[in-house]
Amino acid sequence: MASAATHASFLPPVLTFLSAAVIGVPIVRLLGQSAVLGYLVAGVVIGPAGLSLIAEPETAASVAEIGVVLLLFIVGLELELSRLVSMRRDIFGLGTAQLALCSLALAGAGLAFGLTPAAATVVGIALALSATAVALQLLEERGDLGSAYGGRSFAVLLLQDISVVAILALLPLLATAGATPKDGWLDEGLRSTGRAAAAVAGVVIVGRYGLNPFFRLLAAAGGREVMTAAALLVVLGTAMVMERAGLSMAMGAFLAGVMLAESNFRHQLEADIEPFRGMLLGLFFMSVGMSIDGNLLAHHWAALIGATLAAIAVKVVLVAGLFRLFGSPWLDAVRGAAVLAPAGEFAFVILPAAADLRILEGNVPRFCVALAALTMLVGPIIAKGLDMLFARRSGEAQPPSDVGDVAESGDTRVLVVGFGRFGQILAQVLLAEGISITVIDKDVGQIRAATSFGFRIYYGDGTRLDVLRASGLAKADLICICIDDPDAATKIVDIVHEEFANVRTYVRAYDRTHAIALMNRDVDFQLRETVESALGFGRATLEGLGLSAEAAARRVEDVRKRDVARLVLQQAGAMPDGSGWLRGTPEMRPEPLTAPTRPSRALSAETRGLIETQRHEAATRVLEPEDSQRDA
Repeated sequence: MASAATHASFLPPVLTFLSAAVIGVPIVRLLGQSAVLGYLVAGVVIGPAGLSLIAEPETAASVAEIGVVLLLFIVGLELELSRLVSMRRDIFGLGTAQLALCSLALAGAGLAFGLTPAAATVVGIALALSATAVALQLLEERGDLGSAYGGRSFAVLLLQDISVVAILALLPLLATAGATPKDGWLDEGLRSTGRAAAAVAGVVIVGRYGLNPFFRLLAAAGGREVMTAAALLVVLGTAMVMERAGLSMAMGAFLAGVMLAESNFRHQLEADIEPFRGMLLGLFFMSVGMSIDGNLLAHHWAALIGATLAAIAVKVVLVAGLFRLFGSPWLDAVRGAAVLAPAGEFAFVILPAAADLRILEGNVPRFCVALAALTMLVGPIIAKGLDMLFARRSGEAQPPSDVGDVAESGDTRVLVVGFGRFGQILAQVLLAEGISITVIDKDVGQIRAATSFGFRIYYGDGTRLDVLRASGLAKADLICICIDDPDAATKIVDIVHEEFANVRTYVRAYDRTHAIALMNRDVDFQLRETVESALGFGRATLEGLGLSAEAAARRVEDVRKRDVARLVLQQAGAMPDGSGWLRGTPEMRPEPLTAPTRPSRALSAETRGLIETQRHEAATRVLEPEDSQRDA
C-alpha cells in the first residue's frame, strides 16, 4: 500500500497544474484571447522560465501527449470515411504543397544564417509542421471546424501527421550526408514502411468489423463506466499500435475515430472521451509553455522574438497563397494560414532526435525548440488579432468553396430522446415530412429497431449534458423528450433550459402531476402520454353507441378543453378540492369534469365500504378550510 509520503509526492504537481489552469485560462479569456494562450502562459509561469514550481516538466509532457491523441480521436469521430475520401485533393495536394514550400523557405533562411544543409533541412521541416492541437482548438472555439477553410486546414494537418513517419526515417539519411550510407538502410526503410502499412490495414479491418459488435455487447451488459473504459482502451490501444509501427500516436487515434464515425455509439464515445481530452490537452499546452528555456530567452530574446515573428509571417504568406490557389477566398485563406502558423508538436520530437544524431549541434537545438514554443505562444494572439480585423469586414460576401465539410451534412433540426413506442410514432411523423432528426437512446434493442428508419440514431444517456452536447443539440431547433421516466425527463428539461436556452422543449408527460411540473418549468409543449389515445378511444366508443361523427367529435373536444382548464387551475393552485392548499407537487386525484346526475352505487359489500370511506375523506377535505378560518 502506498505511504502518505508517496501520495504527497504527486499531489503538489497536480494541484499546481490545476491551480495554474483555473487562474490563467479565465484571465486570458476575459482579455478576449483563446484558452490555448491561457494554458501556454500558465505553463511559462509555473515552468523553469517562471516560478519553477514543477521540478520535472518532461514527465508532464509525456502524459500530456495523450491529450493530442484524444483530440484526434474526437476529430476522427466527426468524419465519415466517404467524406475523408472526398478531401483527398486537399490532403495530398494542398497538404503536400504546404509542407514542401514552407520547408524550403524556412530551410533557406537557416542556410542564410550559417546552418549546414542537413541542419537547415531538419529545422525547415520541423518549423514547417503546424500545431495540430493549437489549430484544432482555435477552429473549435470559433466554431469553424466544419467551415470551408476549417476543412482545408484540417486536410493540411492530416497530411503532416501522415508524413511524420517519412520525416523520422529521413533523419538517419541526413546524418550520413556526405558519407556512405550504412549497409541495409534500404531494407530497413522497406521494413518500416511495411510495418506501417500492416498496422494501418489492421486498424481499418478491426475498426470496420470488430468495434461495433464489441461496443454493442458492452452496452447490452450495462455499466456506463465500462463503456468509458472501453473507449479509452480503443483510443490508447490504437495509438500504441501505431507508435510501435513507426507512425504517430495521433494518427492511430484519428483512424480509430474515423472507423467509429458511423457507429451508433458515436455520441456516447465522444461524451466519455471529452473530459479526459479537455484536461490532458490543457496539460499539453502547459507543458509546451514549460519547455521554453528561460536562460536562452534572457540572453537571446531579440533573436528569438525576431525569428518567431519572421517564421509566422513566412508561413502565413505562403499558406494563404496556397489556400487562394486551391479556391479559398482571401479572408478564409488568411484565417486558415493563421491557425496553421505555429510550429507543430512534432518539432519537439524531430529537433531532439536530430541533436542525438548530431545533425544539430551546440545551442541550435535549444534555440529551435524555444522558437517552436514561442510560435505556439504568439500564434494564437496573431490569429485573434486577424479575427478582430476581419470582423469589421464581416459584411463582405464570400464565394462558396468546393472543399468537403468536416461537419455532418444536413444539420439535425430535431433531437429525439427515447425511441420507445412513443418516440417511434413521433419519428414516423417527422420522417414523413422529411425532417432531419437524431435519436438518442440507451436501449440497444431500440437502436437495432431504428436501423431501418434512415436517420441518425446513437447509443447514449440523454440525461447527460456531455451526450446532449455531443449529439449537436446546440444547433437543433427543438428537442423532443419521449422517455417514460418522469424524473429523467424533468432532469433533461432542466439541463436544456440551463445550457441550451435557444432550443425549444417538447416533452412527453407521464401523468397529470408530471405535466404540472413541466408547465412550472415553462416547457414549450407537453402532452400526457395517454390523453390523446384515450380521447380518440372515447370518440370511437361514442360513435359505436350511435352518435354521429360530428357529435362525438364535439363532445370529445369539450372534454379536452375542460381538462386543459382544470390542469391550468391545478398548476396555479386554485382548485377547490383542497390540492391548492398544498405546497410542492400535490397528489392529483381523478375528478369528473362533468357533474354526475346521481351518486355512485356499490354492487358488493367490499365496494360499499370503500365508497363510504372515500366520501368521508372528501367531506373532511371540504370542512378543514372552514375549521381553519374559525380558528383564525
